[in-house]
Amino acid sequence: MEAKNIIYTKLEAFIKKYYTNELLRGTIFFIGLGLLYFIFTMLVEYFLWLPQGGRTVLFWLFIAVEVFLLLRFILFPVFKLFKLQKGIDYNQASGIIGRHFSEINDKLTNFLQLSGQSQQSELLAASIEQKANTLQPIPFTNAVNFKRNLKYVPYAAVPLLLILFFMISGNGSVITQSFDRVVHYDKHYAPPAPFEFVVLNNSLTAQQETDFVLQVKTNGKVVPESAMITIGEENYYLESVKPGVFQYRFEKPSKNIEFQLQANDVTSRPYELNVVAVPTIANFEMRLQFPAYLGRKPEVVR
Repeated sequence: MEAKNIIYTKLEAFIKKYYTNELLRGTIFFIGLGLLYFIFTMLVEYFLWLPQGGRTVLFWLFIAVEVFLLLRFILFPVFKLFKLQKGIDYNQASGIIGRHFSEINDKLTNFLQLSGQSQQSELLAASIEQKANTLQPIPFTNAVNFKRNLKYVPYAAVPLLLILFFMISGNGSVITQSFDRVVHYDKHYAPPAPFEFVVLNNSLTAQQETDFVLQVKTNGKVVPESAMITIGEENYYLESVKPGVFQYRFEKPSKNIEFQLQANDVTSRPYELNVVAVPTIANFEMRLQFPAYLGRKPEVVR
């Protein structure tokens, strides 16, 4: 019965290689499909700037999809490889092997049917041994070819190349910033403004009781037609010098002034105009010393 045991050992080796191949192919699909869905998720957030609720759904949907892909393509083959889950049996394995080796036909299936009978006569045992000897030289594991998985490699290579393209082209923020917002879905993120205010004055320092002209411009894709300055609870329009450049005159400021700039629902950070006091003469006094021959006493003139 040694030949019979060898056939069963070879079937076990085939099943092990079969699920190793399933794991190898599953790894390629897991990487490819997982990265494609990752890129899709990042692009959705990058272009839409979803609110917290939308990013929460996007995050947990991403987790659910990745867990499904992990189960389907990685864990299931692993469970079957280590017999933690029922996989193909000997009959199913023999069908796969028979389709690969034309010379086997149904010999392996017949062998399994005969050897599976509970009552075996000497004639049946001899027939089983004969079939086993016939099947023994055939390398069952050759029915599984790892090289066939090469045609699936592009599924993993394409998304990897896409991510690499984003990184080396200077557009890595498409991935990194979107990833940060999706992962921290419970934080508030505001989309970037279409422009920003830039103060052109070298210094925001004015002399007390002297007019100060504030000059600002906007940088960005959008050029606002008008802009306002907020001082306390009051709003004032800036004077338009040319497209995207504005100015405002602070008339004889006497103390520091905090202000912000606004245009098209875009508000700048708070600024402060520092007002410095100008030295003035509060008192002027002269002591007059007269020559002795005049006979006049010293005087003080204020």
